[in-house]
Amino acid sequence: MSNTQPAPVASEHVELKARKVSFDWEETPLHWVPGDPFTTHTINVLHLLLPAGERWFVHVYQQALPYITDDRLRADVIGFIGQEAIHSQAHDDVLPHLREQGLDPTPYTAQVDWFFEKLLGDRTLPPGRPRRWWLLERVALIAAIEHYTAFLGNWVLNADELDRVGADPTMLDLLRWHGAEEVEHRSVAFELFMHLDGGYRRRARTWALAFSALVFLWQRGVRFFMENDPTLLERKASFGQFVRKGRQGVLPSTPDMLRSIPRYLSRAYHPSQEGDTAQAMAYLASSPGANGGR
Repeated sequence: MSNTQPAPVASEHVELKARKVSFDWEETPLHWVPGDPFTTHTINVLHLLLPAGERWFVHVYQQALPYITDDRLRADVIGFIGQEAIHSQAHDDVLPHLREQGLDPTPYTAQVDWFFEKLLGDRTLPPGRPRRWWLLERVALIAAIEHYTAFLGNWVLNADELDRVGADPTMLDLLRWHGAEEVEHRSVAFELFMHLDGGYRRRARTWALAFSALVFLWQRGVRFFMENDPTLLERKASFGQFVRKGRQGVLPSTPDMLRSIPRYLSRAYHPSQEGDTAQAMAYLASSPGANGGR
């Protein structure tokens, strides 16, 4: 088993920085994808998962910093930490808007907090190999999760159908600013994992755990929103709806998501093979929310 670093495609390295962002939710309707509560709430799960998840990323990476011996990677990780902290806050800021519209997410976010803070949080382990093992497990989990955040970031940057159906421009800007930064820093988590460990068995095992957890938490989140939306009479959520909305282009395509699995599990995988840095940077340069809400 080799932990040789897979080669990235043509160098696209950029200096990572946390950007000040500003979003005004006053005009954003509850169903910000018009007439489509299922798509709205499927994407809204991001606002419930990401604040706790990205705070956890930051916490784990702060523990990993002392083990990094590559100066450029250390700078990338510090930039990643800054961006993830802003992501967490930006999605957290949507929650009061949801409460004002009759959707209190607290029962679900309490479960998400438990998942990241307790199940995946720090453990009382003896120093040395046991403590390092748990750190490496979590670093590998983050690399697997970041594969999917980059996938989603690339998808939303190209989800023209959301514009065509009249999705709320402020929400689209939040999602595309975040998605662009996920594409921008898509290689950091994987490169940190390869730097600290790189074992293929750990990569495959933690991918399975991350994928299962994301599917479980996401479907629970969609059900929570649909069942608690005060405006809905029909409150069911199903996998079939997700597949149909993916075919329509307002949600990620199920076949595309499935095809992303063997890419990550390939021994030749490198995240720079996914997404387009130039496209991401162009969006970040034009995003109203990332440029003072102009």
